[in-house]
Amino acid sequence: MHDSPTAGAPIASASEPTLADAGPDGAAGLPRTHGTVAWFDPVSGIAGDMALGALLDAGADLDFVTAQLELLSLDGWRLGSERVRRNGLAATRAIVDAPEGHHHRRWRDIRELLVAAPLTDRVRQRALAVFEALATAEGQVHGMAADEVHFHEVGALDAIVDIVGVCAALESLDVDVVCCGPVAVGKGTINAAHGVLPNPPPAVVNLLTGRRIVGVDIDMELTTPTGAAIVAALAEYFGPAPAMTLTSTGFGAGTRDTPGRPNVTGVLVGTANQTSAAQPSGQLGAAMAEMASADATEELVELAANLDDVSGEVLGHAIEELLAAGALDAWAIPIVMKKGRPAHTLSVLCQPEAVTLLADLTARLTGTLGLRARTVVRTALERHTSTVDVDVYTISVKHGPYRVKPEWADVVAAAEALGRTPAEIARAAGLLAAAEQSDQR
Repeated sequence: MHDSPTAGAPIASASEPTLADAGPDGAAGLPRTHGTVAWFDPVSGIAGDMALGALLDAGADLDFVTAQLELLSLDGWRLGSERVRRNGLAATRAIVDAPEGHHHRRWRDIRELLVAAPLTDRVRQRALAVFEALATAEGQVHGMAADEVHFHEVGALDAIVDIVGVCAALESLDVDVVCCGPVAVGKGTINAAHGVLPNPPPAVVNLLTGRRIVGVDIDMELTTPTGAAIVAALAEYFGPAPAMTLTSTGFGAGTRDTPGRPNVTGVLVGTANQTSAAQPSGQLGAAMAEMASADATEELVELAANLDDVSGEVLGHAIEELLAAGALDAWAIPIVMKKGRPAHTLSVLCQPEAVTLLADLTARLTGTLGLRARTVVRTALERHTSTVDVDVYTISVKHGPYRVKPEWADVVAAAEALGRTPAEIARAAGLLAAAEQSDQR
């Protein structure tokens, strides 16, 4: 279990957009975090020892981590660290020497061990949360209760050292909030204690359900169950790094080094800022900050391509397909290019993690030889949806701070069924929605 995955996706350069996600609960925007934040960057996957190495590299005190582990009163383990290079990138490797052999523990045994040990409260609670998540995921794989999960993926001594070590390292850095970027996973199959398993392993899939993952075209285990459990249980948010003042950074090295791919997990540690995304300065920034006080502000990516050799049919079809593939918006603006050629700029607004997919789709649909990308800040005003009935036909209505707007598809369907004009249905639905909103106030 302890063997680190080999390498995953290449580390993004500073000029490339970072991968992002709305979060495990699907909420848009970045969190408003407080205190000290640790943001894991598992673009090459994550394992328990890689997470621990990253935190040690970021300044966690190895003596404090070791002292917490010694409180478990377990024999037969040693924890050390060494500076290594992974594809030319300096990193810290956490070395866990725990040759446990045949002895395996149930989750209920580990829970009793953690509860009884005089660990720091936050170390204990975080370790309990990680082991519970891991045992639940493994229990789902094998069709048994979490308490009865009894094999090395949960009980191995090296996994205990990894998980409690990570929790102790977070405490050493006084981390209040853990966040995580999308998690890289491989493909194909892997060899495990129970034989050949699909990659990513079923336990990893269970743990990362509802979180953003990034598939990497490599036949190796990039993310282990222990690594997945750490971020699944501890990360309050999955997405780009929240706004913070950086205090330290680190890379945790995997066991092996693969040429061309840095086998590391990154971590950024800092003091959280009140605002979660980069904001424009000056009057525009002040206006957006006031407008976004109760709303969701997030960083998005706008892709753009100038097209002078596609028809209107191709352009229209491309916009439809991009929206269907996850673009938040897509549009075309007429322009004039070199030699007086009439053309269009096709623009696509998307979450940062969708850049690769949508850029590739844009190129395939239009034949463009290149795209531009820039980061933009979007403030989505607070809104909600309700329904009203117009002559027994249900119309969805969007409510914003300053207006209500019936869903046009519902309006047209009701108008056709009732033999009335869409304008009449929209007006009736809007009046009903406004009246209900006024009553609620």
